[in-house]
Amino acid sequence: MTDLRSAAATDAAAMPVPAPPVGGRPALPTGSTPRAEIATGVRLSFAAGLGMFPLGVAFGVLVVQTGLPWWVAPGLSIALFAGSVELLLVGLMVVGTPLATIALTILLVNFRHVFYAFSFPLRVVRHPLARFYSLYALIDEAYAVTAASPGTWNRFRLLAMQASFHSYWVGGGIVGVAIASFLPGRIEGLEYALCALFVTLTLDACRSRGQIPSLLLAGLAYALGAVVAPASALFAGLLVFVALLLGRYQLQRHRERRHA
Repeated sequence: MTDLRSAAATDAAAMPVPAPPVGGRPALPTGSTPRAEIATGVRLSFAAGLGMFPLGVAFGVLVVQTGLPWWVAPGLSIALFAGSVELLLVGLMVVGTPLATIALTILLVNFRHVFYAFSFPLRVVRHPLARFYSLYALIDEAYAVTAASPGTWNRFRLLAMQASFHSYWVGGGIVGVAIASFLPGRIEGLEYALCALFVTLTLDACRSRGQIPSLLLAGLAYALGAVVAPASALFAGLLVFVALLLGRYQLQRHRERRHA
């Protein structure tokens, strides 16, 4: 995400300075128009979208090859829109995992989004329906792009960027379904797309030394989970990891108060 943030920051530096808020709502940059802001939001989505689309294709192919109905791919992408969870759900659905387990798994995997909301510029979106969609479409890529250029967002730019990400994912899944219908045999290894996604995100995060403690905590959490509950090491590791992150957050706040 470092390259993504650098590119977005460069684009933001060349953009007009936003005008002061009018009536409590952030105004458009001086000399800009809603159409121009929508175009900017779409353009800012391109870098991450280039990675989302092929992953969506892999998701669509995986859905068909696991024997699920083709409409599961666009259905999940429209109703859920959480790439990592959708890939995980395919495997859970195939083996008939209980709904309670699926719900808890989704909660744990997407728990990071709670922290995203603290700095995501959702405040620029005022309409209730648009605000609900922006919150619903708060994915990792959207957060990374907004974090790279804070203070430059308005409702047109933000919603256009998020809707673009959504279209890349849904479109990729539909293309994947179409491709799978013409394949003569099964493509092995697609079930590891989720693992590849998280490995990529981990390597990307490690470019910043500030994220190394989180990586070490994740390794420690999984090791403890494997020792305490070998049959459910991933699930136990997620619980331990959340607890360690909360502990790290409290420790950082305590240190900030001492040095304040």
